[in-house]
Amino acid sequence: MRYNTLATDYDGTIAHDGVVDEATTGALFRAREAGMKLLLVTGRDLNELFTVYPQWKVFHRIVAENGALVFNPTTNESVTAAPSPPHELIERLKSRGVPMWVGRSIIGTVEPHEHAALEIIHELGLEWQIIFNKGSVMILPTGVNKATGLELVMKELKLHRDQVAAVGDAENDIAFLQAAGFPVAVANALDSVKKVAAWVSPSPRGAGVAELIEKLLSKEFA
Repeated sequence: MRYNTLATDYDGTIAHDGVVDEATTGALFRAREAGMKLLLVTGRDLNELFTVYPQWKVFHRIVAENGALVFNPTTNESVTAAPSPPHELIERLKSRGVPMWVGRSIIGTVEPHEHAALEIIHELGLEWQIIFNKGSVMILPTGVNKATGLELVMKELKLHRDQVAAVGDAENDIAFLQAAGFPVAVANALDSVKKVAAWVSPSPRGAGVAELIEKLLSKEFA
């Protein structure tokens, strides 16, 4: 099996409206049982992920907060790969009425509040960036993205990029798709994601990921 590792996004990729169906979870377990390493690469907060997806232990590693946090489901240990959000940034966003959630290294909000966030980042002179995920907006330290998180895991597990197939659907997935040897877009992905993909699944979301898994296990992409 040339691609012995699958790195997948969560929302819009294996999940639909935050929920992963039984067929998709079954395909993930089949892949793991066949010896494939499974990596989840998501913009979600880790605790929120545990709540919405009880089967998270199917993954060998979870990259959360859009690359800022790496979690080992076997040992329950996590490594934070970026600094915490500055207190002043959080307070300024609150004072501007920006709805948000705060992770260990990420601040999440929604469009169109990226305009206020950019103004505040500029006012404070911070090296922080805005990353989009369809209608969601993530505020992160500059240089932190899904690719940097995936690369940390690849280094830890001694994986070469040519062993990794990656699948996603949104803007923030492009970086980690390009860090993998075989980038894939699900059918419901944005056109910008499909442009960087080596293959686009016939079906959307979880069904598309299941199609990808079957092709990887059959060595069709070898």
